[in-house]
Amino acid sequence: MTGYYDLVLGLIPLALAGITGALSVAGFGLTTAVPLASVVALGLVGHAMFVRAPVDSPAESPSRQDSSFSAD
Repeated sequence: MTGYYDLVLGLIPLALAGITGALSVAGFGLTTAVPLASVVALGLVGHAMFVRAPVDSPAESPSRQDSSFSAD
């Protein structure tokens, strides 16, 4: 199953290569296109780290005995 972080990891190189290529074709120099594309990739990383931060799920406590059961 593909999760959010898998998509982010796939989009980072796609953003770097795709946006750099698109800006180069549009007439920007390579020294301008790469930093602009890296800002987008940095935005993806920042979103994954700070906006949708990975959190540990709370550990499940061991199941307690049912309090309605009495051993009379």
